[in-house]
Amino acid sequence: MDNLLKYNDIHRGLHRWYTAHGRKTLPWRTTVDPYAIWVSEVMLQQTQVKTVLDRFYFPFLESFPSITALAAAKESQVMKAWEGLGYYSRARNLHKAAKAVLLNHQGKLPDRADALLALPGIGQNTAHAILAFAFHTPAPVMEANVKRVLCRFFALEHPTPTALWEKATELLDTQKPFDYNQAMMDIGATVCTKRDPACAVCPLSSLCVGKTDPGRYPVAKKKKTPPVRESVIVLFTNEEGKIYSEAREGKFLGGLYGFKEFEAGKPVVFQNKRYQPGDLIALGNISHSYSHFTLKAEVLRATVEATGKNWHHFHSFENLALSEADRKALALYR
Repeated sequence: MDNLLKYNDIHRGLHRWYTAHGRKTLPWRTTVDPYAIWVSEVMLQQTQVKTVLDRFYFPFLESFPSITALAAAKESQVMKAWEGLGYYSRARNLHKAAKAVLLNHQGKLPDRADALLALPGIGQNTAHAILAFAFHTPAPVMEANVKRVLCRFFALEHPTPTALWEKATELLDTQKPFDYNQAMMDIGATVCTKRDPACAVCPLSSLCVGKTDPGRYPVAKKKKTPPVRESVIVLFTNEEGKIYSEAREGKFLGGLYGFKEFEAGKPVVFQNKRYQPGDLIALGNISHSYSHFTLKAEVLRATVEATGKNWHHFHSFENLALSEADRKALALYR
């Protein structure tokens, strides 16, 4: 049986539910600008809707209102606009992708999956979201809430990514992909929740295989306690009262400015000088949780005779992008 016919009643129920209960006023659902939709999809990776909506989406688009504007910006400007949102590789890739779109696609976001997937930072789910929401192309979206809905609907305990995509494609309403995908995400967020799902009011309930035991699907992965990394952050200040901070490199916090950090118990060495405990002034301690570890750091201060690049006045850090941990360390300085 054709899937569109097989799931016809389900699709009608989904659309009725979305009309009555969907979060249709979210700004990325009311815009027709592919660029704004793309920005929202990148921001919403690993970040809650409320955080994106309250603090980041509108200011970012105000600073970079178009692909051309984003491509022309300095990386430091993009990172500053992203500060506090975390997962900074998203910002770096968004910036790189904007440059690629300007160079290869005349500044217009492509409407083909292969072209989207060739851009930095765009994987299958982001590509599908752009296709479905910006261009109304039949493509299933697969974020965390949708995964849970699919696992329960098809009673999948340990689905592989390939199996999930196959089921997502099977259930997709190819006639109304925008509303369908938005409804699936909203149902996962508000009805088919991780705990205590409201199966009685779910529009998928009539064909849901897992509704008799929804807690079984999918089998939850055991969360590992993230390791603790202990370090020492040193704010080196010179006679002019400036603080040393340099641009970080690498995938983790690359593009952000940061203070000198040393492994706990290891020597503090700066500009070929080893600092003894008596040279260092304790400012306090900070703790910050990342996705893969928790940082616990003692924050120290040392005065040095040095000038040159990478020295910044305290107030100039308002205009530089710092990690949350470095921002906490700086707060102890005064």
